[in-house]
Amino acid sequence: MLLLSASAELSGQGTQPAWMLGPFEKPKGVNPILMPNTNATFVPRPGEQPVRWEETATFNPAAVVRNGAVYVFYRAEDATGEAKIGFHTSRIGLAESKDGLRFTRRASPVLYAQDDAQVANESPGGVEDPRIVETEDGQYVLTYTQWNRKVPRLAVATSRDLVTWEKRGPAFAKAAGGRYLGVESKSGAIVTRVVGNRLVATRIDGKYWMYYGVPNVGIATSENLTDWTPLEVEDGRPLAVLSPRPGYFDAWLVEPGPPAILTDRGIVLLYNAGNSDRFGERGLPARMYTAGQALFDARNPFKLLDRTDGPFLRPTEAYERTGQYPEGTTFVEGLVPFKGQWFLYYGSADSRVGVAVANVRR
Repeated sequence: MLLLSASAELSGQGTQPAWMLGPFEKPKGVNPILMPNTNATFVPRPGEQPVRWEETATFNPAAVVRNGAVYVFYRAEDATGEAKIGFHTSRIGLAESKDGLRFTRRASPVLYAQDDAQVANESPGGVEDPRIVETEDGQYVLTYTQWNRKVPRLAVATSRDLVTWEKRGPAFAKAAGGRYLGVESKSGAIVTRVVGNRLVATRIDGKYWMYYGVPNVGIATSENLTDWTPLEVEDGRPLAVLSPRPGYFDAWLVEPGPPAILTDRGIVLLYNAGNSDRFGERGLPARMYTAGQALFDARNPFKLLDRTDGPFLRPTEAYERTGQYPEGTTFVEGLVPFKGQWFLYYGSADSRVGVAVANVRR
């Protein structure tokens, strides 16, 4: 097992604290790495007409390394429904790369709404915003959002080969007597440790841990990586372990990014942040999405130790500020150690996939 230290080099925000990952740079000449493909078609059910399943957008990616290649799971939106965010149908596609920068896509999505036990949770909006981790024995665990255009629900799916997935249903279905089934939930970032190129779900104090939620980040535990129980305060509300801050880049909302990483300084959580139009950071546009980092105690994952005062990743390029979300988005969801570097995959403007790279320091 490798517990990774972070860099203390200069970034655009000055000297980074030693616990942070990075600094990250966007490679020239390759971004965006995935864009909508208007020619890709898919037949959802036998006898139905083909759907251009990634015609409108490809964004918000998860990532994993397998057999020396990077696999990116990306949210793809078709052109059905209303022409606004959240009202197309989303499916999850899969792309493969030998260098982490140039990708070849599968012709069909690997996870989508079907006539199965989850159809009421996943139709008509589909499945969105994946994050992925491995288990000790090589199984893959995917957290994603089920969207029926009524209530978004954080859900779990598992696989052995990255292509065939077993849907396990809402992550909080068994928690609090089912009380969370009607409550909005999303963005599950499971705590992992680095083993070579793998991010392996790791137990702390005998349990698995997961950061989740928006506009505050909550925390949940599990015995099996499928059934999760949110930690609550005394009145039954979910415990918030990270919250928006007036006057900062994350004044509007905070939301977990990729799987959290256990390092020798604590648990590092990369998170997505929205800026407030009324009481946010004045140097950033209103409702722009940037990315921050937070450090939690390795023995008490709910104990916040430190967080960044400014974003470590922000929209700077045209492809990050044009598309479905012109305010600008660098929405981080996929992170892998690969070829001695961190590869961080993010959604830009709710329309495309980008990558940023940093050196790994041990």
